[in-house]
Amino acid sequence: MNADKHLLLVATTTGYQTRVFAGTARRLGVPLTLATDRCHVLDDPWGDDAVAVRFEDPAGSLETLMGAHRGRGPFTGIAALGDRATFLAALFAERCGLLFHAPAAVEAARNKFLSKERFHAAGLPQPEYRRIPLSSDAVEVARQIAYPAVLKPLGLSASRGVIRADSPAEFLAAFRRIEKLLSDPDILRMRDDRDQYVQVESFIPGKEFAVEALVTKGRCRVLAVFDKPDPLDGPYFEETIYLTPSSHPAQVQRMLIAVLEGGIAALGLDHGPVHGEFRLNEQGAWVLEIAARPIGGLCAKVLRFQGGAPLEELILRHALGEDTSGWELMDAASGVMMIPVPKAGVFRGVSGVEEARAVTGIEDVLITAKDGQYMQPLPESNSYPGFLFARAESASEVERALREAHGRLRFDIAGELLK
Repeated sequence: MNADKHLLLVATTTGYQTRVFAGTARRLGVPLTLATDRCHVLDDPWGDDAVAVRFEDPAGSLETLMGAHRGRGPFTGIAALGDRATFLAALFAERCGLLFHAPAAVEAARNKFLSKERFHAAGLPQPEYRRIPLSSDAVEVARQIAYPAVLKPLGLSASRGVIRADSPAEFLAAFRRIEKLLSDPDILRMRDDRDQYVQVESFIPGKEFAVEALVTKGRCRVLAVFDKPDPLDGPYFEETIYLTPSSHPAQVQRMLIAVLEGGIAALGLDHGPVHGEFRLNEQGAWVLEIAARPIGGLCAKVLRFQGGAPLEELILRHALGEDTSGWELMDAASGVMMIPVPKAGVFRGVSGVEEARAVTGIEDVLITAKDGQYMQPLPESNSYPGFLFARAESASEVERALREAHGRLRFDIAGELLK
């Protein structure tokens, strides 16, 4: 790779995926500058010379990035992690003429109502939907809608705040619960207009899938189709296991990919990673969401390409203009379990980790929760206590390993009175 390349990585945290990007860039000899929403008052508190930005102020942060572009750059490629980071990255790419998704496309993808409007205009199969202001008369709305229904905050991800309601009483309880969640100071700090609404969608029964893809100048290349073997029927939608390759017939996978490609075109996403979520039933494939970013956080670890390269390396090379069309997954089958939060309370530790690692097929057990951390299950939760990773000759073997390893873990979580 040419030494004159310089990648700008815009990220919401300095977590695992950011470190993988940084390590990959070092290994390839490519300069990488991180821009993240850390404290802009302290002088380089993490010692990584990052550019401090504020995602609640995209216009001001864009000017900060332009200053870094002139002073540290020029940047020749850009990548982003997280929905808010992706929007700022899109603004910067547009200003500098770099290949990336357009800002309007990213804004539509990260707003559940705008994306549904785009999908509707394109005639894609999707749930019925309506956007409800938090100031609405929830009692009256509860009388009007059809059940079962699914309530969603417009701007949150990873199933946070997503609740199924089967009756007006359940609708009111879910509405109030989301209203309380959106009053969290960390959410209010972002001053995001999306957080003044709740989206109500019809519930689509069926199996759920995820598809990871990379778009190059408007052309979509699918990297992986994930099965989600656990039923996701509510009342909350906690994702646990992702398995790839899919065990479903090629015809089913083509159906999912066709809807993904239609959704990408409807949103206007044209260059960079995308992550789609879909439902499948006897009526066909239904689009739920398509994000203008890669699969989140530690889950990317499940994908390994030629020579053992992680997904982050593929994205980095693609962002810098390298041809990645020949990259293929190298494992027969792989999977990840996002370990569910057993109950609300203070995390005190976990035992059985070595026993879980000893399960045939298990590649790694990563416990990310910290001693003293307060944890909540969905729908309020925004984190997992850890992740399990497995590789084997078949998806069924991977699933067996993940479930067996999970069964060997014993979490010590103190009651809520200690919060």
